[in-house]
Amino acid sequence: MRKIKLTKEERAIEESLENFVPVDKQEYEQIVNAIAARKKDAVLNIRVNSHDLANIKHKAEQLGIRYQTFISELIHRIAQAN
Repeated sequence: MRKIKLTKEERAIEESLENFVPVDKQEYEQIVNAIAARKKDAVLNIRVNSHDLANIKHKAEQLGIRYQTFISELIHRIAQAN
C-alpha cells in the first residue's frame, strides 16, 4: 500500500480528528450559543492613554493573544458581570 504524504495543515486536521469527542445535542447547542454570543459585529473606536495601551499589549503578549482580542474579552467580562 502506498503511503500518502500529508501537508502540515492536513496532519494538524488529522490529529485533531483523532482527539474528537462526540457531544450530545444539548451540549452541542450550548457550544453553538456560546460561539454566537462571542460573535463580534460592532466596531468601537476609542482614544486611550498610550501608557495604558502599552501595558495592555504587554499583558496580552504574556497571555499569548492579540491585544484586540484581550480588550474584547475584558469588555465582554465587564458587560456580563452582575
